[in-house]
Amino acid sequence: MTVFSPDRATYIKTHKIMGVVAMALGFGVLWIAGNPHAWTGLIGGAAAVALRGWYLKDEELGHDWVMEDGALNGPGGRRVFLADLVKVKTIGSAVQLINTAGDKHLIKFQADPEATINKINAARSAVGETT
Repeated sequence: MTVFSPDRATYIKTHKIMGVVAMALGFGVLWIAGNPHAWTGLIGGAAAVALRGWYLKDEELGHDWVMEDGALNGPGGRRVFLADLVKVKTIGSAVQLINTAGDKHLIKFQADPEATINKINAARSAVGETT
């Protein structure tokens, strides 16, 4: 059994990046619109992402994925069989799983997404699948 748990430091780093992007977008939209107080977009963007990060932290950091018996079992009853995986790739700090039906799942906030992919692909190989 292998457990893929979200990493707290990666969660915080991801939200810092989202905050910078939100600040730039908020400022840019207000500046283009000719608002004389475009600087408030910086505060609004930072506040929005900080509030989101604080509000969702406990939930997001509690989403473990467990790999055992030829399947990945995730939050909310998600179950992805290793034999059904078509693609496993990174999206930022997340690992995306795509199965034969086209369903997509994210294993979020991985400290080392490549290591997570390597473990999943090794398990896929053990059940006779190629990467």
